[in-house]
Amino acid sequence: MEDPVMEDSDESLLPIWRANLVVLTQEVGAATRLARMMTFSASYLKLMLSGQREFNEEFVRGVEAVTGLPAGWMNSAHDEHEIPANAREAIDNETPLARFRGTAHPARKRSVLRPPEPIFGQPAPVRRIEEESFDVEAHRRQAHFRKVRELAVQDVRRFERHLASPPVELNVLRAKVEDVIAASDQLDADQAEHADLTGRLEQIEKHRHLLMRHVEKLQALLVRLGESE
Repeated sequence: MEDPVMEDSDESLLPIWRANLVVLTQEVGAATRLARMMTFSASYLKLMLSGQREFNEEFVRGVEAVTGLPAGWMNSAHDEHEIPANAREAIDNETPLARFRGTAHPARKRSVLRPPEPIFGQPAPVRRIEEESFDVEAHRRQAHFRKVRELAVQDVRRFERHLASPPVELNVLRAKVEDVIAASDQLDADQAEHADLTGRLEQIEKHRHLLMRHVEKLQALLVRLGESE
């Protein structure tokens, strides 16, 4: 699906915005971190960076708010040495300073054509009211969707952080179990049970990494849902 035509003001600033986005995301993994901070999919943000997707001023102002950049910073060309320390730190640590609830899709240019005449005597004001009511309902449904999705993403991220920093580190647990195995050697314990203990630790580590990949994929899918059009 092609992006809508942009407003003239957005179109003239788009090359500068895009160049500054590239500067902000030069570090390895920065594009993915910024995308998650903006509740966008990394793949969609990379399409913006490569010029395959247009975006609007609402998104640009959102980047400034979320990263802590000064208002209007994105409107002038910058290099990596001009990135404020607080913004660099926010992206590096993936700690958004605000919540972005908007969209990146450019608005269509307003039509300069005259609207069609009413058909079969239907009053034009009535049609406008119906259209406005439809727009309000569509906006309400979209806002509800974004709220529900954001709550789900927050819980997934909380779970991801729990997996990344468990109450007991796996290497500590392994060391304690190995201590038990060493102590049980003095009691002539069954060697098969030793092997079973070691195998259980290996399975826990293997499945923890697998679970992390599933959680990361779940988060990416949630963020991308509704934003890939």
